[in-house]
Amino acid sequence: MAPTLPPTSSGLNPEQRAAVEHVEGPLLVLAGAGSGKTRVLTSRVSRLIQEHGVPPDRILAVTFTNKAAGEMRERIRAQLGRDPVGSWIGTFHSLGARFLRRHAELMGWDPAFTIFDAEESLREIKRALEREQLDPKRWKPKAVRSAISDAKNQLITPGAFAEQHGDGFDFFLRNVARIYPSYQASLRDQNAFDFDDLLVKPVELLTEHENVLARYRERFAFILVDEYQDTNHAQFRFVELLGRGHGNLMVVGDDDQSIYGWRGADISNILEFERSFPGAHVVRLERNYRSSANILSAANEVIRRNLNRKEKTLRTDREAGERLTLVQCADERDEAGWIVEEIETRLREGDADRYRNFAILYRTNAQSRALEDAFRRRGVPYQIVGGVRFYERREIQDVLAYLRLISNPRDSAALERVVNVPKRGVGRTSQERLVAWALDQGLSLLEAAKRADEVPDLHKGGVRGIQRFAELIQRFSARAASLSVGPLLEELVEELDFITHLLDEGPDGEDRAENVKELVAGAMDFDAQRVEVWEDGPPDHFTELDLFLQHVALITDVDRHDPDSDAVTLMTLHNAKGLEFPVVFIAGLEEGLFPLGRAYDDPAQLEEERRLFYVGITRAEAKLFLSWARERRRAGDFMFGSLSSFVQDVPEALLEERRTPRLERERRAMSRGPSGGDPEAFGSNLRRGGFGGGAGSAGSRSEARAGSGISDDELNQDLPHLVRGERVRHDSFGSGTVHEVTGFGRDVKVVVDFDTVGRKKLLARYARLEKDF
Repeated sequence: MAPTLPPTSSGLNPEQRAAVEHVEGPLLVLAGAGSGKTRVLTSRVSRLIQEHGVPPDRILAVTFTNKAAGEMRERIRAQLGRDPVGSWIGTFHSLGARFLRRHAELMGWDPAFTIFDAEESLREIKRALEREQLDPKRWKPKAVRSAISDAKNQLITPGAFAEQHGDGFDFFLRNVARIYPSYQASLRDQNAFDFDDLLVKPVELLTEHENVLARYRERFAFILVDEYQDTNHAQFRFVELLGRGHGNLMVVGDDDQSIYGWRGADISNILEFERSFPGAHVVRLERNYRSSANILSAANEVIRRNLNRKEKTLRTDREAGERLTLVQCADERDEAGWIVEEIETRLREGDADRYRNFAILYRTNAQSRALEDAFRRRGVPYQIVGGVRFYERREIQDVLAYLRLISNPRDSAALERVVNVPKRGVGRTSQERLVAWALDQGLSLLEAAKRADEVPDLHKGGVRGIQRFAELIQRFSARAASLSVGPLLEELVEELDFITHLLDEGPDGEDRAENVKELVAGAMDFDAQRVEVWEDGPPDHFTELDLFLQHVALITDVDRHDPDSDAVTLMTLHNAKGLEFPVVFIAGLEEGLFPLGRAYDDPAQLEEERRLFYVGITRAEAKLFLSWARERRRAGDFMFGSLSSFVQDVPEALLEERRTPRLERERRAMSRGPSGGDPEAFGSNLRRGGFGGGAGSAGSRSEARAGSGISDDELNQDLPHLVRGERVRHDSFGSGTVHEVTGFGRDVKVVVDFDTVGRKKLLARYARLEKDF
């Protein structure tokens, strides 16, 4: 006898129940941070199946990360007591790939297409620049790729873009108008799509083929979309096309957590949902189950300063908990050292029991360097989410290029990458002659490689190497039809003797070899049934290898986060979305860094920066630390810091203010000095930031004395003259000798040969150098 399952609405609060029990018509669920939105989504799917008799294959559920999609499927399985067989549950990109696998031929592609990741896409942009004879040093490939991506997400085709900008006054966009059609034609020639195509091409498919649209509108009677605030125009159009007919569209999101405007997300999709889908029912989830009351109070105070939002206030039944701690640090090294020490202290004193209870969040990837140094010095385990991605490592990309070519013989980018890896006597000149001959003959590169002996002026060693390479790819393509991807990859690595090839590279070779072994292990564990279920069987010639390559291409940074690893997590605030930790540190809270300086030029961007801070605050369950540095090295120069205006929005009653031990020592030393010192120089009121003055800017000490007509330089006997050969001292670098002084006024730069850390180039107005006695 099957076990009795609890009702799908049991244990829900009234607002959650209202969302779950909604059946037909458009529904907008405004789900605040930590309000149980995943439970609402999964309970509604289960209720539709279990209590309304909706077949699972009539349901489409879309989210943004593989992790969230996997969690959704697991929860539905647990609630139903069986798999929701036939339902489509996945990310926009994975579902887009699923649409295209089924209908690629209608678009002019083969179902076994390749998905180009960001690095492969960038290489293809560089090739397009070369074809159009444009200098990649002047026209940056990343900027070109970004412009093309923006155009695709707005559903602007290469032809439309060329018509709009081909004769325009903006030289950059005029050149993008030349590159975009060339780039897209090259993708088509190679039977490849980039990430953006996985969103754009399904929209084209549904728009241009009414029978396909009618089929999927009929099939998917209920559509659910998670993280709706992060959708761009292409994603909105995809959802609208499928959901417009019956209107049974449920979207869940939080406009206060819309933080991806820089990559095309359009917050108006959620703000204007009721206008797009008239008659929509709206449910607000405002009860938070994650954070303490003090953390939520801080979050509410910060986000209510935004104007472009739907009103909501998070509340909790949890007790107030600890106040937030605001920590002033001397510089980024002092900040990193203090954070590591605080983690060790809390573990020692029993306030936390595992390293994995802690996360450090920051605005930019560059901030991780000082933190990593501190963790390594203290031997504290840590993991970085969003660092050098496993699948972007050179040796992994090489092996995947072999697999891509075995899967898709038209993938010329893959062939060019590995035709001489490991070395087989095929130099750059031989490759160029092969490419030129293939173009002249109208052949794919792999077809040309099989006939390398016909290529003019190709030396015998090159011919032999190219033909052996082509024969190997052909042989493994045949093996892929009958062999699982794990054994296939293992055979390939052994035949290439790839591990030995990597070990021969020197000190880094061992790590690279271990990475390839890890890739093989992952392929052995790969379960194709979890990626794709074919109702009518897969397309002809479609293999498990094709699905493995799709799976690898669509893995995101967050999917690489291991919550079970007993290590402190370091990540940017963008990568932290959707995660939660008992103790959170938000580092680098200085004006110009967070919010970024350029945000002040655009009110919409400043609101997005504030939403990002709100996301960071609401990752914390029990304790939140906020840290800022009076001085930070950025882009090679030392910059004075002032406390972020975002922190000024947090009520003083919610904050405990502290200084690092180093700052306390400096403050005491100053107060014992000959003149008694100026405690304000070390920020007696930490929330004012910087040095005394309200703005905390580099010049605030001078402004404090502006009325007297006497400058700081005249009062301070310890300031050096900054002449060649003079001995000086720096807070972080210690003692050294001035080597060179250049520039004038505020732009004076000084080169110092420090005794312990070597030569450094400093901006004098920020370096705070003193005479070394």
